[in-house]
Amino acid sequence: MNFIKRFVSTRKPWLFENSKVPIFLSYFAPIEIFALSLGPFVFCREKMSTRTRTHETIHYHQHLELLFIGFWVLYVLFWLRGLLNKKGGAESYRSNPFEREAYDNDENESYLSERPLYNWVKYL
Repeated sequence: MNFIKRFVSTRKPWLFENSKVPIFLSYFAPIEIFALSLGPFVFCREKMSTRTRTHETIHYHQHLELLFIGFWVLYVLFWLRGLLNKKGGAESYRSNPFEREAYDNDENESYLSERPLYNWVKYL
């Protein structure tokens, strides 16, 4: 398990700043998307702050843990669960365990190297 943790904690996504991808996807999303992690790629409307970079890298690590497709299946299920609990789109987004972990730790620059595997589970 230490090998996997070392592998995941040292990986960084490919960053694309000043991208039109978040702008385009915002037309279909319940929130205005500023930055978005899609597998090993992170797209941001503007130049990324350290906080945004950390937030999206946390998502990239979650992608790795769940072999990419598992992340998106669970992400959608958590969002739908929020909607079924009579939460709006934005509140469903913020109550998602993946987002809660990222928002709770995106100001801690050392979190990426210290983060336990599957730490998002504690936000269920």
